Amino acid sequence: MGLRKDFLWGGALAAHQVEGGWDQGGKGMSVADVMTAGDNVTHAPRRITDGVLPGENYPNHEAVDFYHHYKEDIALFAEMGFRALRTSIQWTRIFPEGDETTPNEEGIAFYNDLIDTCLSHGIEPVITLQHFEMPWGLVKKYNGFMDKHVIDYFCRFASVCFERFGDRVKYWMTINEINNQAAQPIAHHMLQEGGVLIQDGDPKAEEMMYQSAINELIASAKAVQIGHAMNPDLMIGCMIANEPLYGATCKPEDMLEMEKANQKRYWMLDVHARGYVPAFVEKLWARKGYQIDLSDAERRVLAAGTVDYIGWSYYMSQAVAWREANTDFDFYELEDIVDNPYVKKSDWGWPIDPLGIRYGLNWMEDRYHLPQFIVENGLGAYDKVEPDGSIDDQYRIDYLRAHIAKMIEAVDEDGVDLLGYTMWAPIDIVSASTGEMDKRYGFVYVNKNNAGEGDLSRSRKKSFYWYKKVIATNGEDLA
Repeated sequence: MGLRKDFLWGGALAAHQVEGGWDQGGKGMSVADVMTAGDNVTHAPRRITDGVLPGENYPNHEAVDFYHHYKEDIALFAEMGFRALRTSIQWTRIFPEGDETTPNEEGIAFYNDLIDTCLSHGIEPVITLQHFEMPWGLVKKYNGFMDKHVIDYFCRFASVCFERFGDRVKYWMTINEINNQAAQPIAHHMLQEGGVLIQDGDPKAEEMMYQSAINELIASAKAVQIGHAMNPDLMIGCMIANEPLYGATCKPEDMLEMEKANQKRYWMLDVHARGYVPAFVEKLWARKGYQIDLSDAERRVLAAGTVDYIGWSYYMSQAVAWREANTDFDFYELEDIVDNPYVKKSDWGWPIDPLGIRYGLNWMEDRYHLPQFIVENGLGAYDKVEPDGSIDDQYRIDYLRAHIAKMIEAVDEDGVDLLGYTMWAPIDIVSASTGEMDKRYGFVYVNKNNAGEGDLSRSRKKSFYWYKKVIATNGEDLA
């Protein structure tokens, strides 16, 4: 049977991780611009600074300079046969502070040309509206989505994007990996997803997470309605971080912990897809005394703004175990995730579980009955450039082959409705989690290291030619 003939093979990027040009073309400062570099060797985390400070290393400021290299890079993607390129539109290129009434035409011109360049190569643009790129101005003025004014500013941004680009862009996603913050609100996820500043360990952090997430979901639902009103043919989806959660054992307590963990991690997807806050979330709010501002009118907005498809990332699965002190079975990632001895790990300690992608596809199909789109899946690894300039990244090929094979099984054997697969990331980028360049994902190598050294030249890895064959055969030849 195989994949659908119009299957959207390609790659996925986030604008802030590739573009650079952080202060060019009228662009304002985003949350990504105030995050320093981290380090996998020393385990130094990325830090959030109060604005851009002298003497700090902000790797997103230059990234891989896609802002000036996008024509060259898209040509390389076209050489691989890409049918789709997922990227984002930086809010701060359109509204530098986030709350202006008039968009920045220079930013619109950049994205117009980027989209037209994709289309000239037969590449379908897939656009995310908010991919960890909240304007810093909205963070400072409103604490991001903690304030309902930001719902209106997001809708203004979405309206401009649909109006200016919707004649050429069919596939959209509203907010990237909104559920990263769901199971445990920590500072960098709260800032990336909702533009909310908190301190780790703040006793009010969880209540703040629920309020900001509700406001994000309202903004997403309104954006879906705005886009459909402008063009009913648009396909507007959500974007979820899919990390299948397994019970560590078949002990009944571990199995219930698994179920409650999945509820907590994916309740935001319940709202995106079904249009209402699930009962277990309402019960949690009542049990903990959380005062969440959600009016009847806003509940009607959620019901009217459900998504057309589910976009999701997949990098790993996790195992969870119950703790005796956890009498409510209330899942917290940092406390309840345990090592899974049945899977290997990457150089960054991420579990490698190809079968999990099939499990995730089936789980989503059974729960939501919507078309799915795998919009991120890849391996961050250390790559070595040989003296002759070649890069033998067979480990990346092996990783992707195993995952794609299980994805195809889910379509062929399980009947999952799958729109496409855009691998993360087709060109080396700045890592969102660590801010490193040496954590490489791409088929295309960018000559730049963690210290910022290198001429930004591009070269093809071994995996480049392998993926070209996969696309050309519509996934039939994975050898």
